Amino acid sequence: MRRIVLFVLTNIAVLALLAVVCRIFGIDQWTAARGYGGLGPLLLFAAVFGFGGAFISLAMSKMIAKWTTRAHVIEQPRNETERWLLATVRQLADKAGVGMPEVAIYDAPEMNAFATGMSRNHALVAVSTGLLQGMDRDQASAVLGHELTHVANGDMVTLTLLQGVMNTFVIFLARVVGKVIDSAMSGSNNRGGGLAYFAIVIVLQIVFGLLASLVVMAFSRWREFRADAGGAKLAGRERMISALQRLGQNHGENTLPQAVQAFGIAGGLGQGFKRLWMSHPPLEERIARLRGIAAL
Repeated sequence: MRRIVLFVLTNIAVLALLAVVCRIFGIDQWTAARGYGGLGPLLLFAAVFGFGGAFISLAMSKMIAKWTTRAHVIEQPRNETERWLLATVRQLADKAGVGMPEVAIYDAPEMNAFATGMSRNHALVAVSTGLLQGMDRDQASAVLGHELTHVANGDMVTLTLLQGVMNTFVIFLARVVGKVIDSAMSGSNNRGGGLAYFAIVIVLQIVFGLLASLVVMAFSRWREFRADAGGAKLAGRERMISALQRLGQNHGENTLPQAVQAFGIAGGLGQGFKRLWMSHPPLEERIARLRGIAAL
């Protein structure tokens, strides 16, 4: 739950920062001065900032992932494990129809792995030392197949597009609703742009950002089911099921940095309302879905 809250708060913080930038450079006043007749320019402004922020994050994702995890990118294998890892990723990448990604190992006690990058042919796949030590090679190959399916499906780009749409509507609606509230509080249809309007917009962006994150998390859970099915296709269904069962034996908190936690394979636990904030479905549901695929 904590990692999802951090993920959500990061996106809200980005939107809040954009609001401050807009205030400093007078962009808010420019759009507010056009009143309701200026919804077109306001929507364009929201789209530029909403999608711009999302794609900047995507463009920097590999660099941020390497830096925050202190991952070692394998260029020349130093041992037999690294040789196996490179060979397995290359074989699975060929089967998935994607370019050979960068392959990295990062030091972490839990079993986890993630994939990120701007395109199918320029991705990064990283695995934790805990995964290499805690899983056998059949299980590890299934995890790699899962991550390469994310790459093949373009999940990083799709998630970025969805986040851009959500950011756009959060920025847009916060300003439109903020103008309505500001006008009602002041008792006149003023042109906005004051400190009260700015404060209202910040609060609304937090509220709308939390709601928008529910949509992003729902998509994230759906793509995990697809990646599990892809991992089963690439490496074998029983291997994928075995890998997920082994992930259920993870102990302690996920140490994967917040910036890339949504891309990790390890899932969380949650029931009822908490489930809405999960980036991954519960492991038992993922396993049941894989068994159901075999029964079709």
